[in-house]
Amino acid sequence: MHARTLFAFGVSLGALVAVTPALAQTTSAAPQPATPQKDEEITEIVVTGTAYGVSKDALMSNVDVLNRAAIDQKPAQGLGDMLATLPGVRSSAFAPGASRPVIRGLDGFRVLLLNNGMGAIDASAVSPDHATATDPVEAQRIEVLRGPSALIYGGNAIGGIVNIIDDRIASTTAKDGIEGRFTAQASSVDNGKQLGLNVKTGQGPWVFTADALKRKSDDYETPVGPESRRLTDAEGEEPDTGDRQINSAVDLSAYGAGLSYVGDFGFAGLSVKHTDTLYGVPGHSHGEEEHDADHDDHEHEEEGPVTIGLKQTRYDFRSSVNIGFAGFNKLTADAGYTDYEHTEFEGDEVGTRFLSDGYEARVNLIRQKMGDVSGAVGFNLLERNFEAIGAEAFVPSSTTKEFGVYAQSRLDKGIWGIEGGLRGDRKEITSAGFSKDFDNLSGSLGGFWKPSDHSFFGLSLTRSERAPSDVELLADGPHAGTGAYEIGDATLESEVGYSLEATGHWQMDRHSAFSVDAHLYTSRFDNFIDLRPTGAEEDGLPVYRYVQTDADFWGFELEGGVNLWNRGAQTVRLDLAYDFVRGKSDLGDIARIAPPAVTATLGYEGERWKSHVEVRHVTAADEHLAEFETPTDAYTAVNVFGSYWVNPKVSVFAELRNVTDEEIREHTSVQKDIMVGAGRNLRAGLTYRF
Repeated sequence: MHARTLFAFGVSLGALVAVTPALAQTTSAAPQPATPQKDEEITEIVVTGTAYGVSKDALMSNVDVLNRAAIDQKPAQGLGDMLATLPGVRSSAFAPGASRPVIRGLDGFRVLLLNNGMGAIDASAVSPDHATATDPVEAQRIEVLRGPSALIYGGNAIGGIVNIIDDRIASTTAKDGIEGRFTAQASSVDNGKQLGLNVKTGQGPWVFTADALKRKSDDYETPVGPESRRLTDAEGEEPDTGDRQINSAVDLSAYGAGLSYVGDFGFAGLSVKHTDTLYGVPGHSHGEEEHDADHDDHEHEEEGPVTIGLKQTRYDFRSSVNIGFAGFNKLTADAGYTDYEHTEFEGDEVGTRFLSDGYEARVNLIRQKMGDVSGAVGFNLLERNFEAIGAEAFVPSSTTKEFGVYAQSRLDKGIWGIEGGLRGDRKEITSAGFSKDFDNLSGSLGGFWKPSDHSFFGLSLTRSERAPSDVELLADGPHAGTGAYEIGDATLESEVGYSLEATGHWQMDRHSAFSVDAHLYTSRFDNFIDLRPTGAEEDGLPVYRYVQTDADFWGFELEGGVNLWNRGAQTVRLDLAYDFVRGKSDLGDIARIAPPAVTATLGYEGERWKSHVEVRHVTAADEHLAEFETPTDAYTAVNVFGSYWVNPKVSVFAELRNVTDEEIREHTSVQKDIMVGAGRNLRAGLTYRF
């Protein structure tokens, strides 16, 4: 499917979306309502997945939204760790400085990380020890989509999407000419400190924004020795009696600025952001459980602790223009360029370097809030240049180019509706002596029934194609991040996933006394790309090879809540959440599938006070293991949280995490037997809004 064919395909899709009733003259956008003091009062309109935006309780897939108030009061941590307690979501939990989300058993190249709907163009998917270049504290909101429902973003969203949305390029003017937020928090377990500031000024047409973030922490304290008893017993060693996770410190700085022109036409603006992070990688030289202990100790003595220095500069352009053209009323055009550098230091010596630079552009014609039909048609372009230099350069330098066209449309008749979309992609990967093209076609179709204002039932079917990454095709070398010698396969084909999801919401109004949210899904993958052990050994590491097989994933997420007591503005509420996922291929069980988890939260909310006790139990992972996996014990974590609004602008909070000093190891982590979660931790902070 060449570029010209794809363009014609996109034009045809656009014509389908534009077949709507005759339109009245286009009016200017409605004025924005006054900003409330509490973010919780904002209606949740989800922008990720559908360019035209859909209310959270009217989506046919499972979506969570973290608003700014929730983000401010979350622990200072990486993206994966921040999202890990959401149903169906876990963390790769490699280190405090490096954690990516794992969604419904899928991670890496199958989970797409976005910044304002644009790709990160970093190296975080290459290896679990690589951090994401955008910190969650920079966000105004974070949207998490499970499953392959967001076709407009292409095959790398086959497992899910996390979109970090900031206000660096302002789309509205500042309230009273200037507005912003200052946040601060500290934690005892790691002597951690975090400061954040963002400012927006200007009533129009020019609006200026600036933001800065600083986070620093030491090696954190642990409830038990970092090495698990399973590992020390298997290696014939004495139990680990340590009380600190050595080499887990983080030092992060990020700052940016933006300038927008805002008017009745819409907005357009430019921004720049720079991120500079230095973080430790616990047990980097130790590798996986199978890695020979004597070899590990010797390597550790020679190389010293491994730290990673990450630097990224990102330039972005965003715009939205109100139009009246062929049934559409909005045009958006976004573009970004990223320059990324990642250096692994072995003690004081420079080890492997990973360089990535590239651009992405996306243009959408949108039909929004015009009668029963909403829709979008658009295209995106991406080019990424990747280079690895050094002893652990297990992937050769490569260039990836992508071009895609897509269309999505939704018919909403109130009590029922349908939604569908199509996307065509072309992806080209080139390297020295290698060049391969992939043409992919994806589509989705779903319907919903909404018998009342507080009930919703939906069913959606999706077919998604994902082209293999440069790593899966070309890897050939030792990879300390996974403790394996990895070998790619240049003959890999695109993997194809067929997913069916049933969704049900009942009484989703936040004032309701009782609510239930349920999602049941199943996915079948043809040509599933999996990293499997061969039984051989190379450079003292077990050899793993990328192979293709068929695989099935299935599971569900269930959430419910009930108000136990009400008096005026005061409420006591109990919320429960449970998730389950299984993954199995023709070659056996899929590795690092998260065990089931149940979370119970008993909370109180009044006019100024808000507090809760959270108990989270993660079951043992001792069944349905891949052939190279070891079991992981169950754990129960208890957290106690409280916040207080001193006045309409200032809130303070405190939390005691892991109250019982529980040993916490995440089965989704390749580091689980050499890295344990933090011990009991008292943290406190404040937020000042102006």
